[in-house]
Amino acid sequence: MLKEFKEFAMRGNVMDMAIGVIMGGAFGKIVSSIVSDVVMPPIGLLVGGVNFTDLKIVLKHATTDAAGHVVPAVTLNYGNFIQTTFDFLIIAAAIFLVVKGINSLHLKKADEPAAEPLPSKEEVLLAEIRDLLKEQNQSASGE
Repeated sequence: MLKEFKEFAMRGNVMDMAIGVIMGGAFGKIVSSIVSDVVMPPIGLLVGGVNFTDLKIVLKHATTDAAGHVVPAVTLNYGNFIQTTFDFLIIAAAIFLVVKGINSLHLKKADEPAAEPLPSKEEVLLAEIRDLLKEQNQSASGE
């Protein structure tokens, strides 16, 4: 059973998928940083300096119970939803551009004309015989 598991885990597809998941996680962090650190500040400036992650609707304010413990407020954090939606859209656009670039590289390779394969020795010999027969027929009909 251990041998079967090792064979399964070391298959090329499983390893490729694991690498893809790790690279995807790292790529997600990069895109999240681009969104939160580069894209969102100008958008926040355009809408009056609003930080989207701070946008929320308070459904119930924080209270203090009889024992002196603070009961946190109940909020509807729609700003986080807006931020996550922007993250998703930018990640989707980035992946679209990467896939489109890869596809265009594949299309360029497919558009290149394939080199004519060289004829085999038999084909060359048959072509020579055909040409000799044509010459003999032409010389016999010309006499």
